[in-house]
This record gives sequence, C-alpha cells and structure tokens, in this order.
Amino acid sequence: MQLHIITPEHVVFEGDVDSVTVPGKDGEFQMLNNHAPIVSSLDRGTIKIKVHSKTFVDFENVSGKLKQSPANELVYLLDVSGGVVEMSNNIVTILAN
Repeated sequence: MQLHIITPEHVVFEGDVDSVTVPGKDGEFQMLNNHAPIVSSLDRGTIKIKVHSKTFVDFENVSGKLKQSPANELVYLLDVSGGVVEMSNNIVTILAN
C-alpha cells in the first residue's frame, strides 16, 4: 500500500509499506493492505511504518524527524503531536503536526 505523511513543513514520507500503526484518539491502531476505508484524528504518539526490506530508500528524510527503530531495522518511527489519517483504496494519507 502507499503511504504519504505530510507535515506543515515537509513531505516526511512517501512510498510503499507493509503496514502503518498510528496513535488514534481512542487508541493505537494498525492499517494493512486492503484495510477498510477510514478517517480518524490522531493523538500525541508515534507513527510506526513497516517497510518491505532494509534496502528501502525511496524517500528523502529531509525533515530529519523519521528515525529507524532500534528494535527492528524494517520499522521507521515518527513522533507526532496530532493530526488526521485517511485510508482509502490502499492509499494512506497522514497530515501530522
């Protein structure tokens, strides 16, 4: 599925991913390929992005905010203070603060 993470300053991430986990207002939830369409507000927390392989470099981390997880080299982390997520037709768009 395609993931786009956008902040007011940068496009933080664009690319194909296996899964994305977000801090929803009512708790953390994960989206996988073919997830039902959803729109949700985000709370303060960490977005977890699981990529296909450790050679994944299809994005430029111009914001410097995206970090590789120390526990899993295929997972990238982004701390957010809120925002909105939309998933439809295997495209996830996150507008984050």
